[in-house]
Amino acid sequence: MVQTAKKASTSQKPRKPATRKKAAPTSITQMKASHEQIAQLAHKFWAERGQQHGHHEEDWLRAEQELLGKAS
Repeated sequence: MVQTAKKASTSQKPRKPATRKKAAPTSITQMKASHEQIAQLAHKFWAERGQQHGHHEEDWLRAEQELLGKAS
């Protein structure tokens, strides 16, 4: 009995590695406010309120929202 060997298919093109799409440039909505920017704006809010203590968290959150709102 004669066995025939299957020829390896050499006509197949080598597969190209999957190309990854480059990430889009950072959009304005992806920007983040720096700690320093938030601190400066929160300090401004504190000064505008007459430098009353006890509302630092509100000032900080308001500053974050305002800066991030500008970015979107």
